[in-house]
Amino acid sequence: MFGRWLGNLSSRGGRSGPLSAVAVPTGAGVLSCRVLDPVNEPVQHAELTVTDVMGRKVVTGGTDPFGSFVATVPAGEYRLAVSAEGFTPYRANVTVGDGAHASMGDVTLQIAQLAALPEPGDWDLDPLHSSIAFTARHIGLARIRGRFNTFAGVIRLAERMEESAMHVVIDASSIDTAVKMRDDHLRSGDFLDVARFPTMEFYSDRFVHKGGTRWAITGALSLHGVTRTVTLDTEYLGVGHGLEGETRAACRATTELHRDDFTITWQTMLARGIAAVGASITIELDIQVLPKS
Repeated sequence: MFGRWLGNLSSRGGRSGPLSAVAVPTGAGVLSCRVLDPVNEPVQHAELTVTDVMGRKVVTGGTDPFGSFVATVPAGEYRLAVSAEGFTPYRANVTVGDGAHASMGDVTLQIAQLAALPEPGDWDLDPLHSSIAFTARHIGLARIRGRFNTFAGVIRLAERMEESAMHVVIDASSIDTAVKMRDDHLRSGDFLDVARFPTMEFYSDRFVHKGGTRWAITGALSLHGVTRTVTLDTEYLGVGHGLEGETRAACRATTELHRDDFTITWQTMLARGIAAVGASITIELDIQVLPKS
C-alpha cells in the first residue's frame, strides 16, 4: 500500500497525495521509506530506529507487509537505522522539515555475510564465561531476575550443523536471586522441590537454521519431574579466541516456560486478584563453548 505511493510524494511534503488526509502537528513532519531486499522484494518486519543528533531514540517500529515504514516526528535532523535478520544493517541521515514529507525512497538491504561455523566435534560449555538467567513477573508489576550458578553441558557439532546435539545439566539448588529467603522458598516443595528433583536437564533433538545468524534448537526439558518439548530461539555469535589463544564459540538463546506445564503451580493472590508470581518465566542464556580437550 504505502510503498506504491510514498515515493511519488515530494520531499517537501506535497499535500495533494494521501498524506493530505493525515493531520500533522505544527512543528512536525513525516518520515517514510520502503525496505527491499537485493531482488526488490519487500522486507517484512524489518526494524527501524530513528534517533536525534544526541543519539536519543525518537521512534522505533517495523515495516508492514509491503516493506513500508511511516512515522510522524518533530522537525529536525535524524539518524535512521534499519536492520533485519540475515541482512547488513543500513544507516543514513535525514532531515525532516516542518509540515514536510521526508521520503527516503527505497532502502535496499544487502545480504549479511554468514559467520563461520565452529569445527565439527565435541565442545564443552564454559561455565566461567556463560550464564543461565531467568526473569519472572512479581505482583503483576515488577520483574524478579535470577540465575543458576552451577551447570555443565556438551555440544556435539556435526558436519551438517542441523544434525548436531546438545545436553545441558543444571543444579536446581544453585538458584540465586540475591535474596536468601526467596531462594530458600524457590528450592522448597512449593517450587523446584530440589530435594526430590536436584537437576534440570535439556537434551536437544533438532537444530533448525532460521536464516542469517538465527537458529531454533528444539529439545526435551526435564524440570520438576516433568519433561516437555521447548525451543530455544538462538543467535549464533561466531567463533573467536580467548586471552590464551583458545578457540571459543558463542551464542545467545531465549525461551519462555509456563509453570503449569511443569506442575509448579504454587500461587497466592493479592488484593484485587493479582497473582504474586507470574505464570510464565523467561529464560536467557549466554553461552560460550570450548573444544573438548
